[in-house]
Amino acid sequence: MPLRPDPLRAEGSPGPRTAGIILAAGGSRRLGRPKQVLPYGGGVLLDAVLATARDCAFGQTVLALGGAAAEVERTVDTSGCDVVLNPDFGEGCASSIATALAVLHPDTGAVVLLLGDQPGVRAASVRAVLGALQPTPVRAAGIAVCRYDGGVGHPMAFARRLLPDLAALHGDKAVWKLLAQREDDVVEVRTPGPVPPDVDTEDDYRRLLAGLLGAL
Repeated sequence: MPLRPDPLRAEGSPGPRTAGIILAAGGSRRLGRPKQVLPYGGGVLLDAVLATARDCAFGQTVLALGGAAAEVERTVDTSGCDVVLNPDFGEGCASSIATALAVLHPDTGAVVLLLGDQPGVRAASVRAVLGALQPTPVRAAGIAVCRYDGGVGHPMAFARRLLPDLAALHGDKAVWKLLAQREDDVVEVRTPGPVPPDVDTEDDYRRLLAGLLGAL
């Protein structure tokens, strides 16, 4: 698949390089089966997330796997991704973030976090949060998040200067703690509609499929 221009690089300008990190290393303990390969649309759940990432035309896409990694790699087309394996995925998503950050290109200027079980996130939302990191005469935001009708959610973008903070996180909800700690650095991007659902349980999956059918 040919690469498209990086969304933060103006044509003919070096600009900052962007990277997308897809967090898909979870062990699906509550679900009881690998959620990355649950049937969804014309493929599986992770296929839909990767399609969004490809539409974003990141300079680099890093896919963090852990639980069910072998089955995911057999089932999912991961072409165009730098796949990293996180042996410590049971310690929470922060360990996957750190694993992915370790393989970023050295000139990366901004990173977007995407959840591997949240196929409803749109490429337009990714571009919006990346755009919100652009310096203005008033401020230079370090973190940009989506403000949906029901609250804040992914995708979330982080400027280069925040990457050491991301790499130092621990646990499963650490990103949310970072948002609270660095609230003066956070800009919210108005995004119409509800927070895109993710999948932790069978009920979540049934609701996700129902929403997909309702959109047809």
